Amino acid sequence: MCPNGCKLTIIEKNEELLVEGNKCKRGIEFGINEIKNPLRSIASTVNTIYKEMPRLPVRTDGLIPRDKIFNVMREISKVVITNPININEVIIEDVLNAGVNIISTSSLIETLKEEYPNGG
Repeated sequence: MCPNGCKLTIIEKNEELLVEGNKCKRGIEFGINEIKNPLRSIASTVNTIYKEMPRLPVRTDGLIPRDKIFNVMREISKVVITNPININEVIIEDVLNAGVNIISTSSLIETLKEEYPNGG
């Protein structure tokens, strides 16, 4: 299924991939990439030491090969945040040498400010 909702069919003919069912050129590129090098983004959470926010949401800042998802998730599961983190801060730089960072999607700093407006 194409991100635009097109139901794609990919046929290999004479060592060439043919895409059918696409409504635009992006569908052709997507279909071929999905066969040759499928990529995905990841959204997850990491542990923190803060009871006010025991889990911090994170995501990849780019796409990773589908076959690396479980290994990336294993790396994410090892993280424990011990310092206040802002939104979009890099949590894991260049995870598994994939050229993609794991970044925060929420602000632990803002959560702590709301919980302790006078600093604690």
